Amino acid sequence: MIVARTIPRIRQAVAEARSAGKSVGLVPTMGALHAGHFSLIEAASRRCGFAVVSIYVNPIQFGPAEDLAKYPSTPEADLAGCESRGVSAVLLPATEEIYPRPCRTIVDVPDLGRNLCGASRLGHFQGVCTVVAKLLNIVQPDVAYFGAKDFQQVTILRRMAADLNFPVVIEVAPTVREVDGLAMSSRNAYLSAEHRRQAPALWRSLQMAAKMVAEKRPLAAGVVEAIEAYLAEHAPSGVVDYIEAVDPDELSPVENTDGRLLIALAVRFGGARLIDNVLVDSASPGS
Repeated sequence: MIVARTIPRIRQAVAEARSAGKSVGLVPTMGALHAGHFSLIEAASRRCGFAVVSIYVNPIQFGPAEDLAKYPSTPEADLAGCESRGVSAVLLPATEEIYPRPCRTIVDVPDLGRNLCGASRLGHFQGVCTVVAKLLNIVQPDVAYFGAKDFQQVTILRRMAADLNFPVVIEVAPTVREVDGLAMSSRNAYLSAEHRRQAPALWRSLQMAAKMVAEKRPLAAGVVEAIEAYLAEHAPSGVVDYIEAVDPDELSPVENTDGRLLIALAVRFGGARLIDNVLVDSASPGS
């Protein structure tokens, strides 16, 4: 497995792979890899002849009060996990390699980034879009892999790739969960024992909401109120950032729950901000 710390080195490796007739897959990560990341990595390794994983904590997607300095770092374990899963190359750059000078070019998809996580994390999705655009340009993969837990991010990146004519397919894998339903996240490491006990209520509240929609077709406001009540009882330590029902393509709020909708939430437990979502199609058979 190649460990490339510079842009010329990863480009050389990709060029050699393409010369050998191999397709290229990219899994962008910020490290501290867990089973959710590894599900994406395994998919890339299965589908593509040359699977690249980038490990880079992108500073421009963090706000001034966020956890950049404390973001977990496990590079040795990350590299071992990648190698054992058939990764061809890891891009492990320093910030000076990705941003050799102040970045004055920002990529933004503002209409899709104003609500949900974008409402409280100003500038976050600009930072995400900018670094992913750079990674797509550096690696030039055929396929890039992301997880459904970050649904808003995936929706924004798909639109960015389409609008800017990146020749890449954005593949989205299902959220990987702990046995008790908690969505896997690097930030789960920040949870205290009591917060960890309460955190699975997020997914249970979303499951309850999906059942409500399937059986009763309530107004979206009623679904949000039901989730709020459930979390108040079962996750009293959590501080709700948002709970919203939105159109899954435009990420705009909806009033009715007919058809496809995304129910998404973000809740803080101490220093950990956890997100989760469920995609509901009340018009589909069996709903």
